[in-house]
Amino acid sequence: MAVVAFALIAGTIAVGDQILKRWIVSHYQVNQISPVVGDWFRIHFIHNAGGLFGLFQNTAIVFALITMAVVVVLVAIEIGSGWRSWLVTVTLGLLLGGALGNFIDRIRLGYVVDFADIGVGSNRFYIFNVADSAVTVAICLIFLLWFVAPHLGVRMPAEEEGTEGDRGADDAGSVKVR
Repeated sequence: MAVVAFALIAGTIAVGDQILKRWIVSHYQVNQISPVVGDWFRIHFIHNAGGLFGLFQNTAIVFALITMAVVVVLVAIEIGSGWRSWLVTVTLGLLLGGALGNFIDRIRLGYVVDFADIGVGSNRFYIFNVADSAVTVAICLIFLLWFVAPHLGVRMPAEEEGTEGDRGADDAGSVKVR
């Protein structure tokens, strides 16, 4: 069941990302800036031939190869972990969907289509797309899972060391996520 949810999340992100990018490409010119919500949210269609935040320009092939390795690792982690935590499955699905969305652009076009521009005046965030957003949310969830949850007493099922009869809390009173 977890692998199905994982695949559905990843597929939805990748397909949705590609559909929106194709719509942007067909309705906007490169470097055209169009306000959507005043100056705060604009469409600014660009070709990003680099990586995150536009770094390492003209390295699309390198990033495509790295993405292939990441995809293999993510699928292996999900298949190997089974359904231990819905949050881990969602996180990995978002990460895979985002990686695939940009991978498709790099292979098909040699660059990534970016278009979402958020900020005020000259204070702008980097220009991004749906795939980038999915990866960013996944990274935030990873941070939550690894660093915040343990401090709140939440333990991931892989960390459980109790017996079948131990269903609610461990000896220290930590809540276990099932």
